[in-house]
Formats: sequence, C-alpha cells, structure tokens
Amino acid sequence: MESETKAVNGTSPSPKPVFFFDIDNCLYPKSARVHDLMADLIDKYFATHLSLPYEDAVRLHREYYQNYGLAIEGLVRHHQIDPLEYNAKVDDALPLDDIIKPREDLKQLLRDIDTSKVRLWLFTNAYVNHAKRVVKLLEVEEFFEGVTYCDYAAPRLLCKPHEGAYEKAMREAGVERSEDCYFVDDSYQNCKKAQEIGWNVAHLVEEGVKSPRTPACKFQISHLDELRTCFPEVFKKPETSSE
Repeated sequence: MESETKAVNGTSPSPKPVFFFDIDNCLYPKSARVHDLMADLIDKYFATHLSLPYEDAVRLHREYYQNYGLAIEGLVRHHQIDPLEYNAKVDDALPLDDIIKPREDLKQLLRDIDTSKVRLWLFTNAYVNHAKRVVKLLEVEEFFEGVTYCDYAAPRLLCKPHEGAYEKAMREAGVERSEDCYFVDDSYQNCKKAQEIGWNVAHLVEEGVKSPRTPACKFQISHLDELRTCFPEVFKKPETSSE
C-alpha cells in the first residue's frame, strides 16, 4: 500500500473504476470481536475523561455513535477532547497482534480481482495508524493503492456516512464518476448512503448477525467471497485467475 500522503493529496483522475474496501469487521470477521474490545475502551474513556458513571458513559457513547457515525465526533464537538489523545487510548491500545492474523481466503480474493479493470482502495472511519496496522497484520498492504481515513488531526472530522466523506474518498482515489465506484462495508448506514450517491455497493452482513429489515443496497452478502457473483466484471476470468 502506498503511503497515506498520496491519499491526502489525491491522485490524477483514474481511467479505471475504484473498488473501495472498508477495513474493520470487513477485511477481518466481526466474530474476531475487535469491535467489542474497542467499545469497552471507548466506554472507559468516556467514563474517565468526562467523569461519568459507567452506565452514563455507555449511553452517551451509543448516542454519539448513532448521531455522528463516530463516538469521537461527539467528544470533539461537545467536550473539546483531543482526538489524537483519544486515538492513543482507544484504537492504538487495542491488542490487535493477538487477534488479527493473515487470512489466505482474503488474499486469494484480492489476487483474483483484475487490476487491469479496477483499482483497490481502503476507505475507513478509523485513523490512519489503525488502518495501516490492521492491513499489515492481515498481510494485504500490497493489494491496495491507498487509504482514505478519518483524519483526527483535521479541524473538522469527516467520516462515513457523511456524503462529504465519499466525495473525499473519490477525490483521493482519483475517480470522478459515482458509477465507477465499487464498495463493500459492514455498516448499514454507510452502504445506504453509498447506494444513494450512485456507487455499486455490497453490504456485508456476517453469518450470525441479524439481517436488516430493509436492505441497505442492491447486494447483501455474508462473506466477501460473494463479491465474485455481485461484481463479476471486476474479477479475472477463471482461466486467468491466480493459482
């Protein structure tokens, strides 16, 4: 994966479509429970830094997540929390080395995408440190050309599902047309917004996770390998697929 500097500065408009991949609970399964560990650290952060009873901290965390897409945005808006200090106490404190391991099925899926037809890009609400750490542990950095992340150092946090976040991702990946964007994410709201703006979207709902009453987008999958049937046009033909 190229450095995040390229993603920040943007690239020249791409002659090829771009396939955007979410990272957390997408490149690795939700069953890894990284989200649960993160939620616990966030709850503790709320309780400690806002001097709240634990139950109130949990409630406020959920409220900010529902209202803004990220708990940290509520903290910055209403409590003047330093987002980089928050990142150090939450995302960077996760024991990912013990949880996230390379997955051959993920590597094979990425190998089988035809990069003569589409470029691969990461699109996450996490800060860049966490994004790079996860893809390094998964050993898939080589497949992605860049990463669009939520910049905790910016004056205004911009994250999915805000429309501006998708515009930022397109700008940084160098793609101009919505119809040239492919996207997979485990978040209902993120997929719903991507569909609304014209992206080609697959909502990842892992087995064991309750399916939404109303689909977020055209495609709903339970495993990333199903992307082959959703978007066959971006995969290598069987005879040219890597062994």
